[in-house]
Amino acid sequence: MQFDQLKRRQFITLLGGAAVWPLPAQSQQPTPTPVIGFLNSVSPGPWGNLVAAFHKGLNETGYVDGRNVTIEYRWAEGKYDRLPGLAADLVRRQVSVIAATGGTPSALAAKSVTKTIPIVFTTGVDPVGLGLVQSLNRPGGNATGVNLISTALGAKRLGLIRELLPAVHAVATLVNPTSALAMGQQSDLRQAARSISLDLHILPASSDRDVEAAFETMSKLSVEALLAGSDPFFNSRRDKIIELAAHHRIPAMYEEREYAAAGGLMSYGTSFAEGYRQAGQYTGRILKGEKPGELPVVQVTKFEFVINLKTAKALGVKISDNLLSLADEVIE
Repeated sequence: MQFDQLKRRQFITLLGGAAVWPLPAQSQQPTPTPVIGFLNSVSPGPWGNLVAAFHKGLNETGYVDGRNVTIEYRWAEGKYDRLPGLAADLVRRQVSVIAATGGTPSALAAKSVTKTIPIVFTTGVDPVGLGLVQSLNRPGGNATGVNLISTALGAKRLGLIRELLPAVHAVATLVNPTSALAMGQQSDLRQAARSISLDLHILPASSDRDVEAAFETMSKLSVEALLAGSDPFFNSRRDKIIELAAHHRIPAMYEEREYAAAGGLMSYGTSFAEGYRQAGQYTGRILKGEKPGELPVVQVTKFEFVINLKTAKALGVKISDNLLSLADEVIE
């Protein structure tokens, strides 16, 4: 057998046998950067510290905005009726996760437009009762998140007002009538006020003009204290409400530490910053492949009672030693 014929037979055998000729390397397609849809019911200004807390939680899972993840922000500017359209826009954008922040309105809007895209919500209301999840431990479906337990603390806040002003008789509260939760909040607060013999004046407000008018009404009614409502709209108007309370010399109780830090008299509630950090963590974990229906709803357990002594002095309000002993933080 000639040498050329031998080489030819060996070549044919290799083709039909186990040997494999190397193929040209295929071009590697870059992995697309995941996109988070950040849906919020109010405006970015007053939410800066909470957005930073969300980023912190996200970073703890290895994701950094602009590096290996992109965040698309959608702000409703306090107009809750815009939320479904903003949420639908994020669905069209085919985001990987929707972080429905800024309270219950955002969570409900996100849930109404998608049953497949994962949702991480923040809400101050029981998410099971809202229909966001099947249970706290096993949410099921496409949503999980953080319960800030805010609206349930109205009775406690009224009790602290009573502790501050033992002789108080008339208290006002602001309620946003555009919120789906307004009626329930009013009922709970009325019941709590009756239990400690307080006259409660419920004043609706869903715009800056409404807020100013509400304070004028408080002056006419000789209201002795204010319980600011648990609603994202009021939190977004934090500085304005604090300014009006100071102008009308009305001692006020708020739901977030940020109010007292900004000059409000007192605040009592869970740590919103901690809740948003945990929402950021959940968002990152879902991006890594965990299923929202298997992540238990987080119940924030860090409560903060904050007193601003400088504001108390300006209002001529005496803070008892007992109340000071209950405070987690005293601002002087």
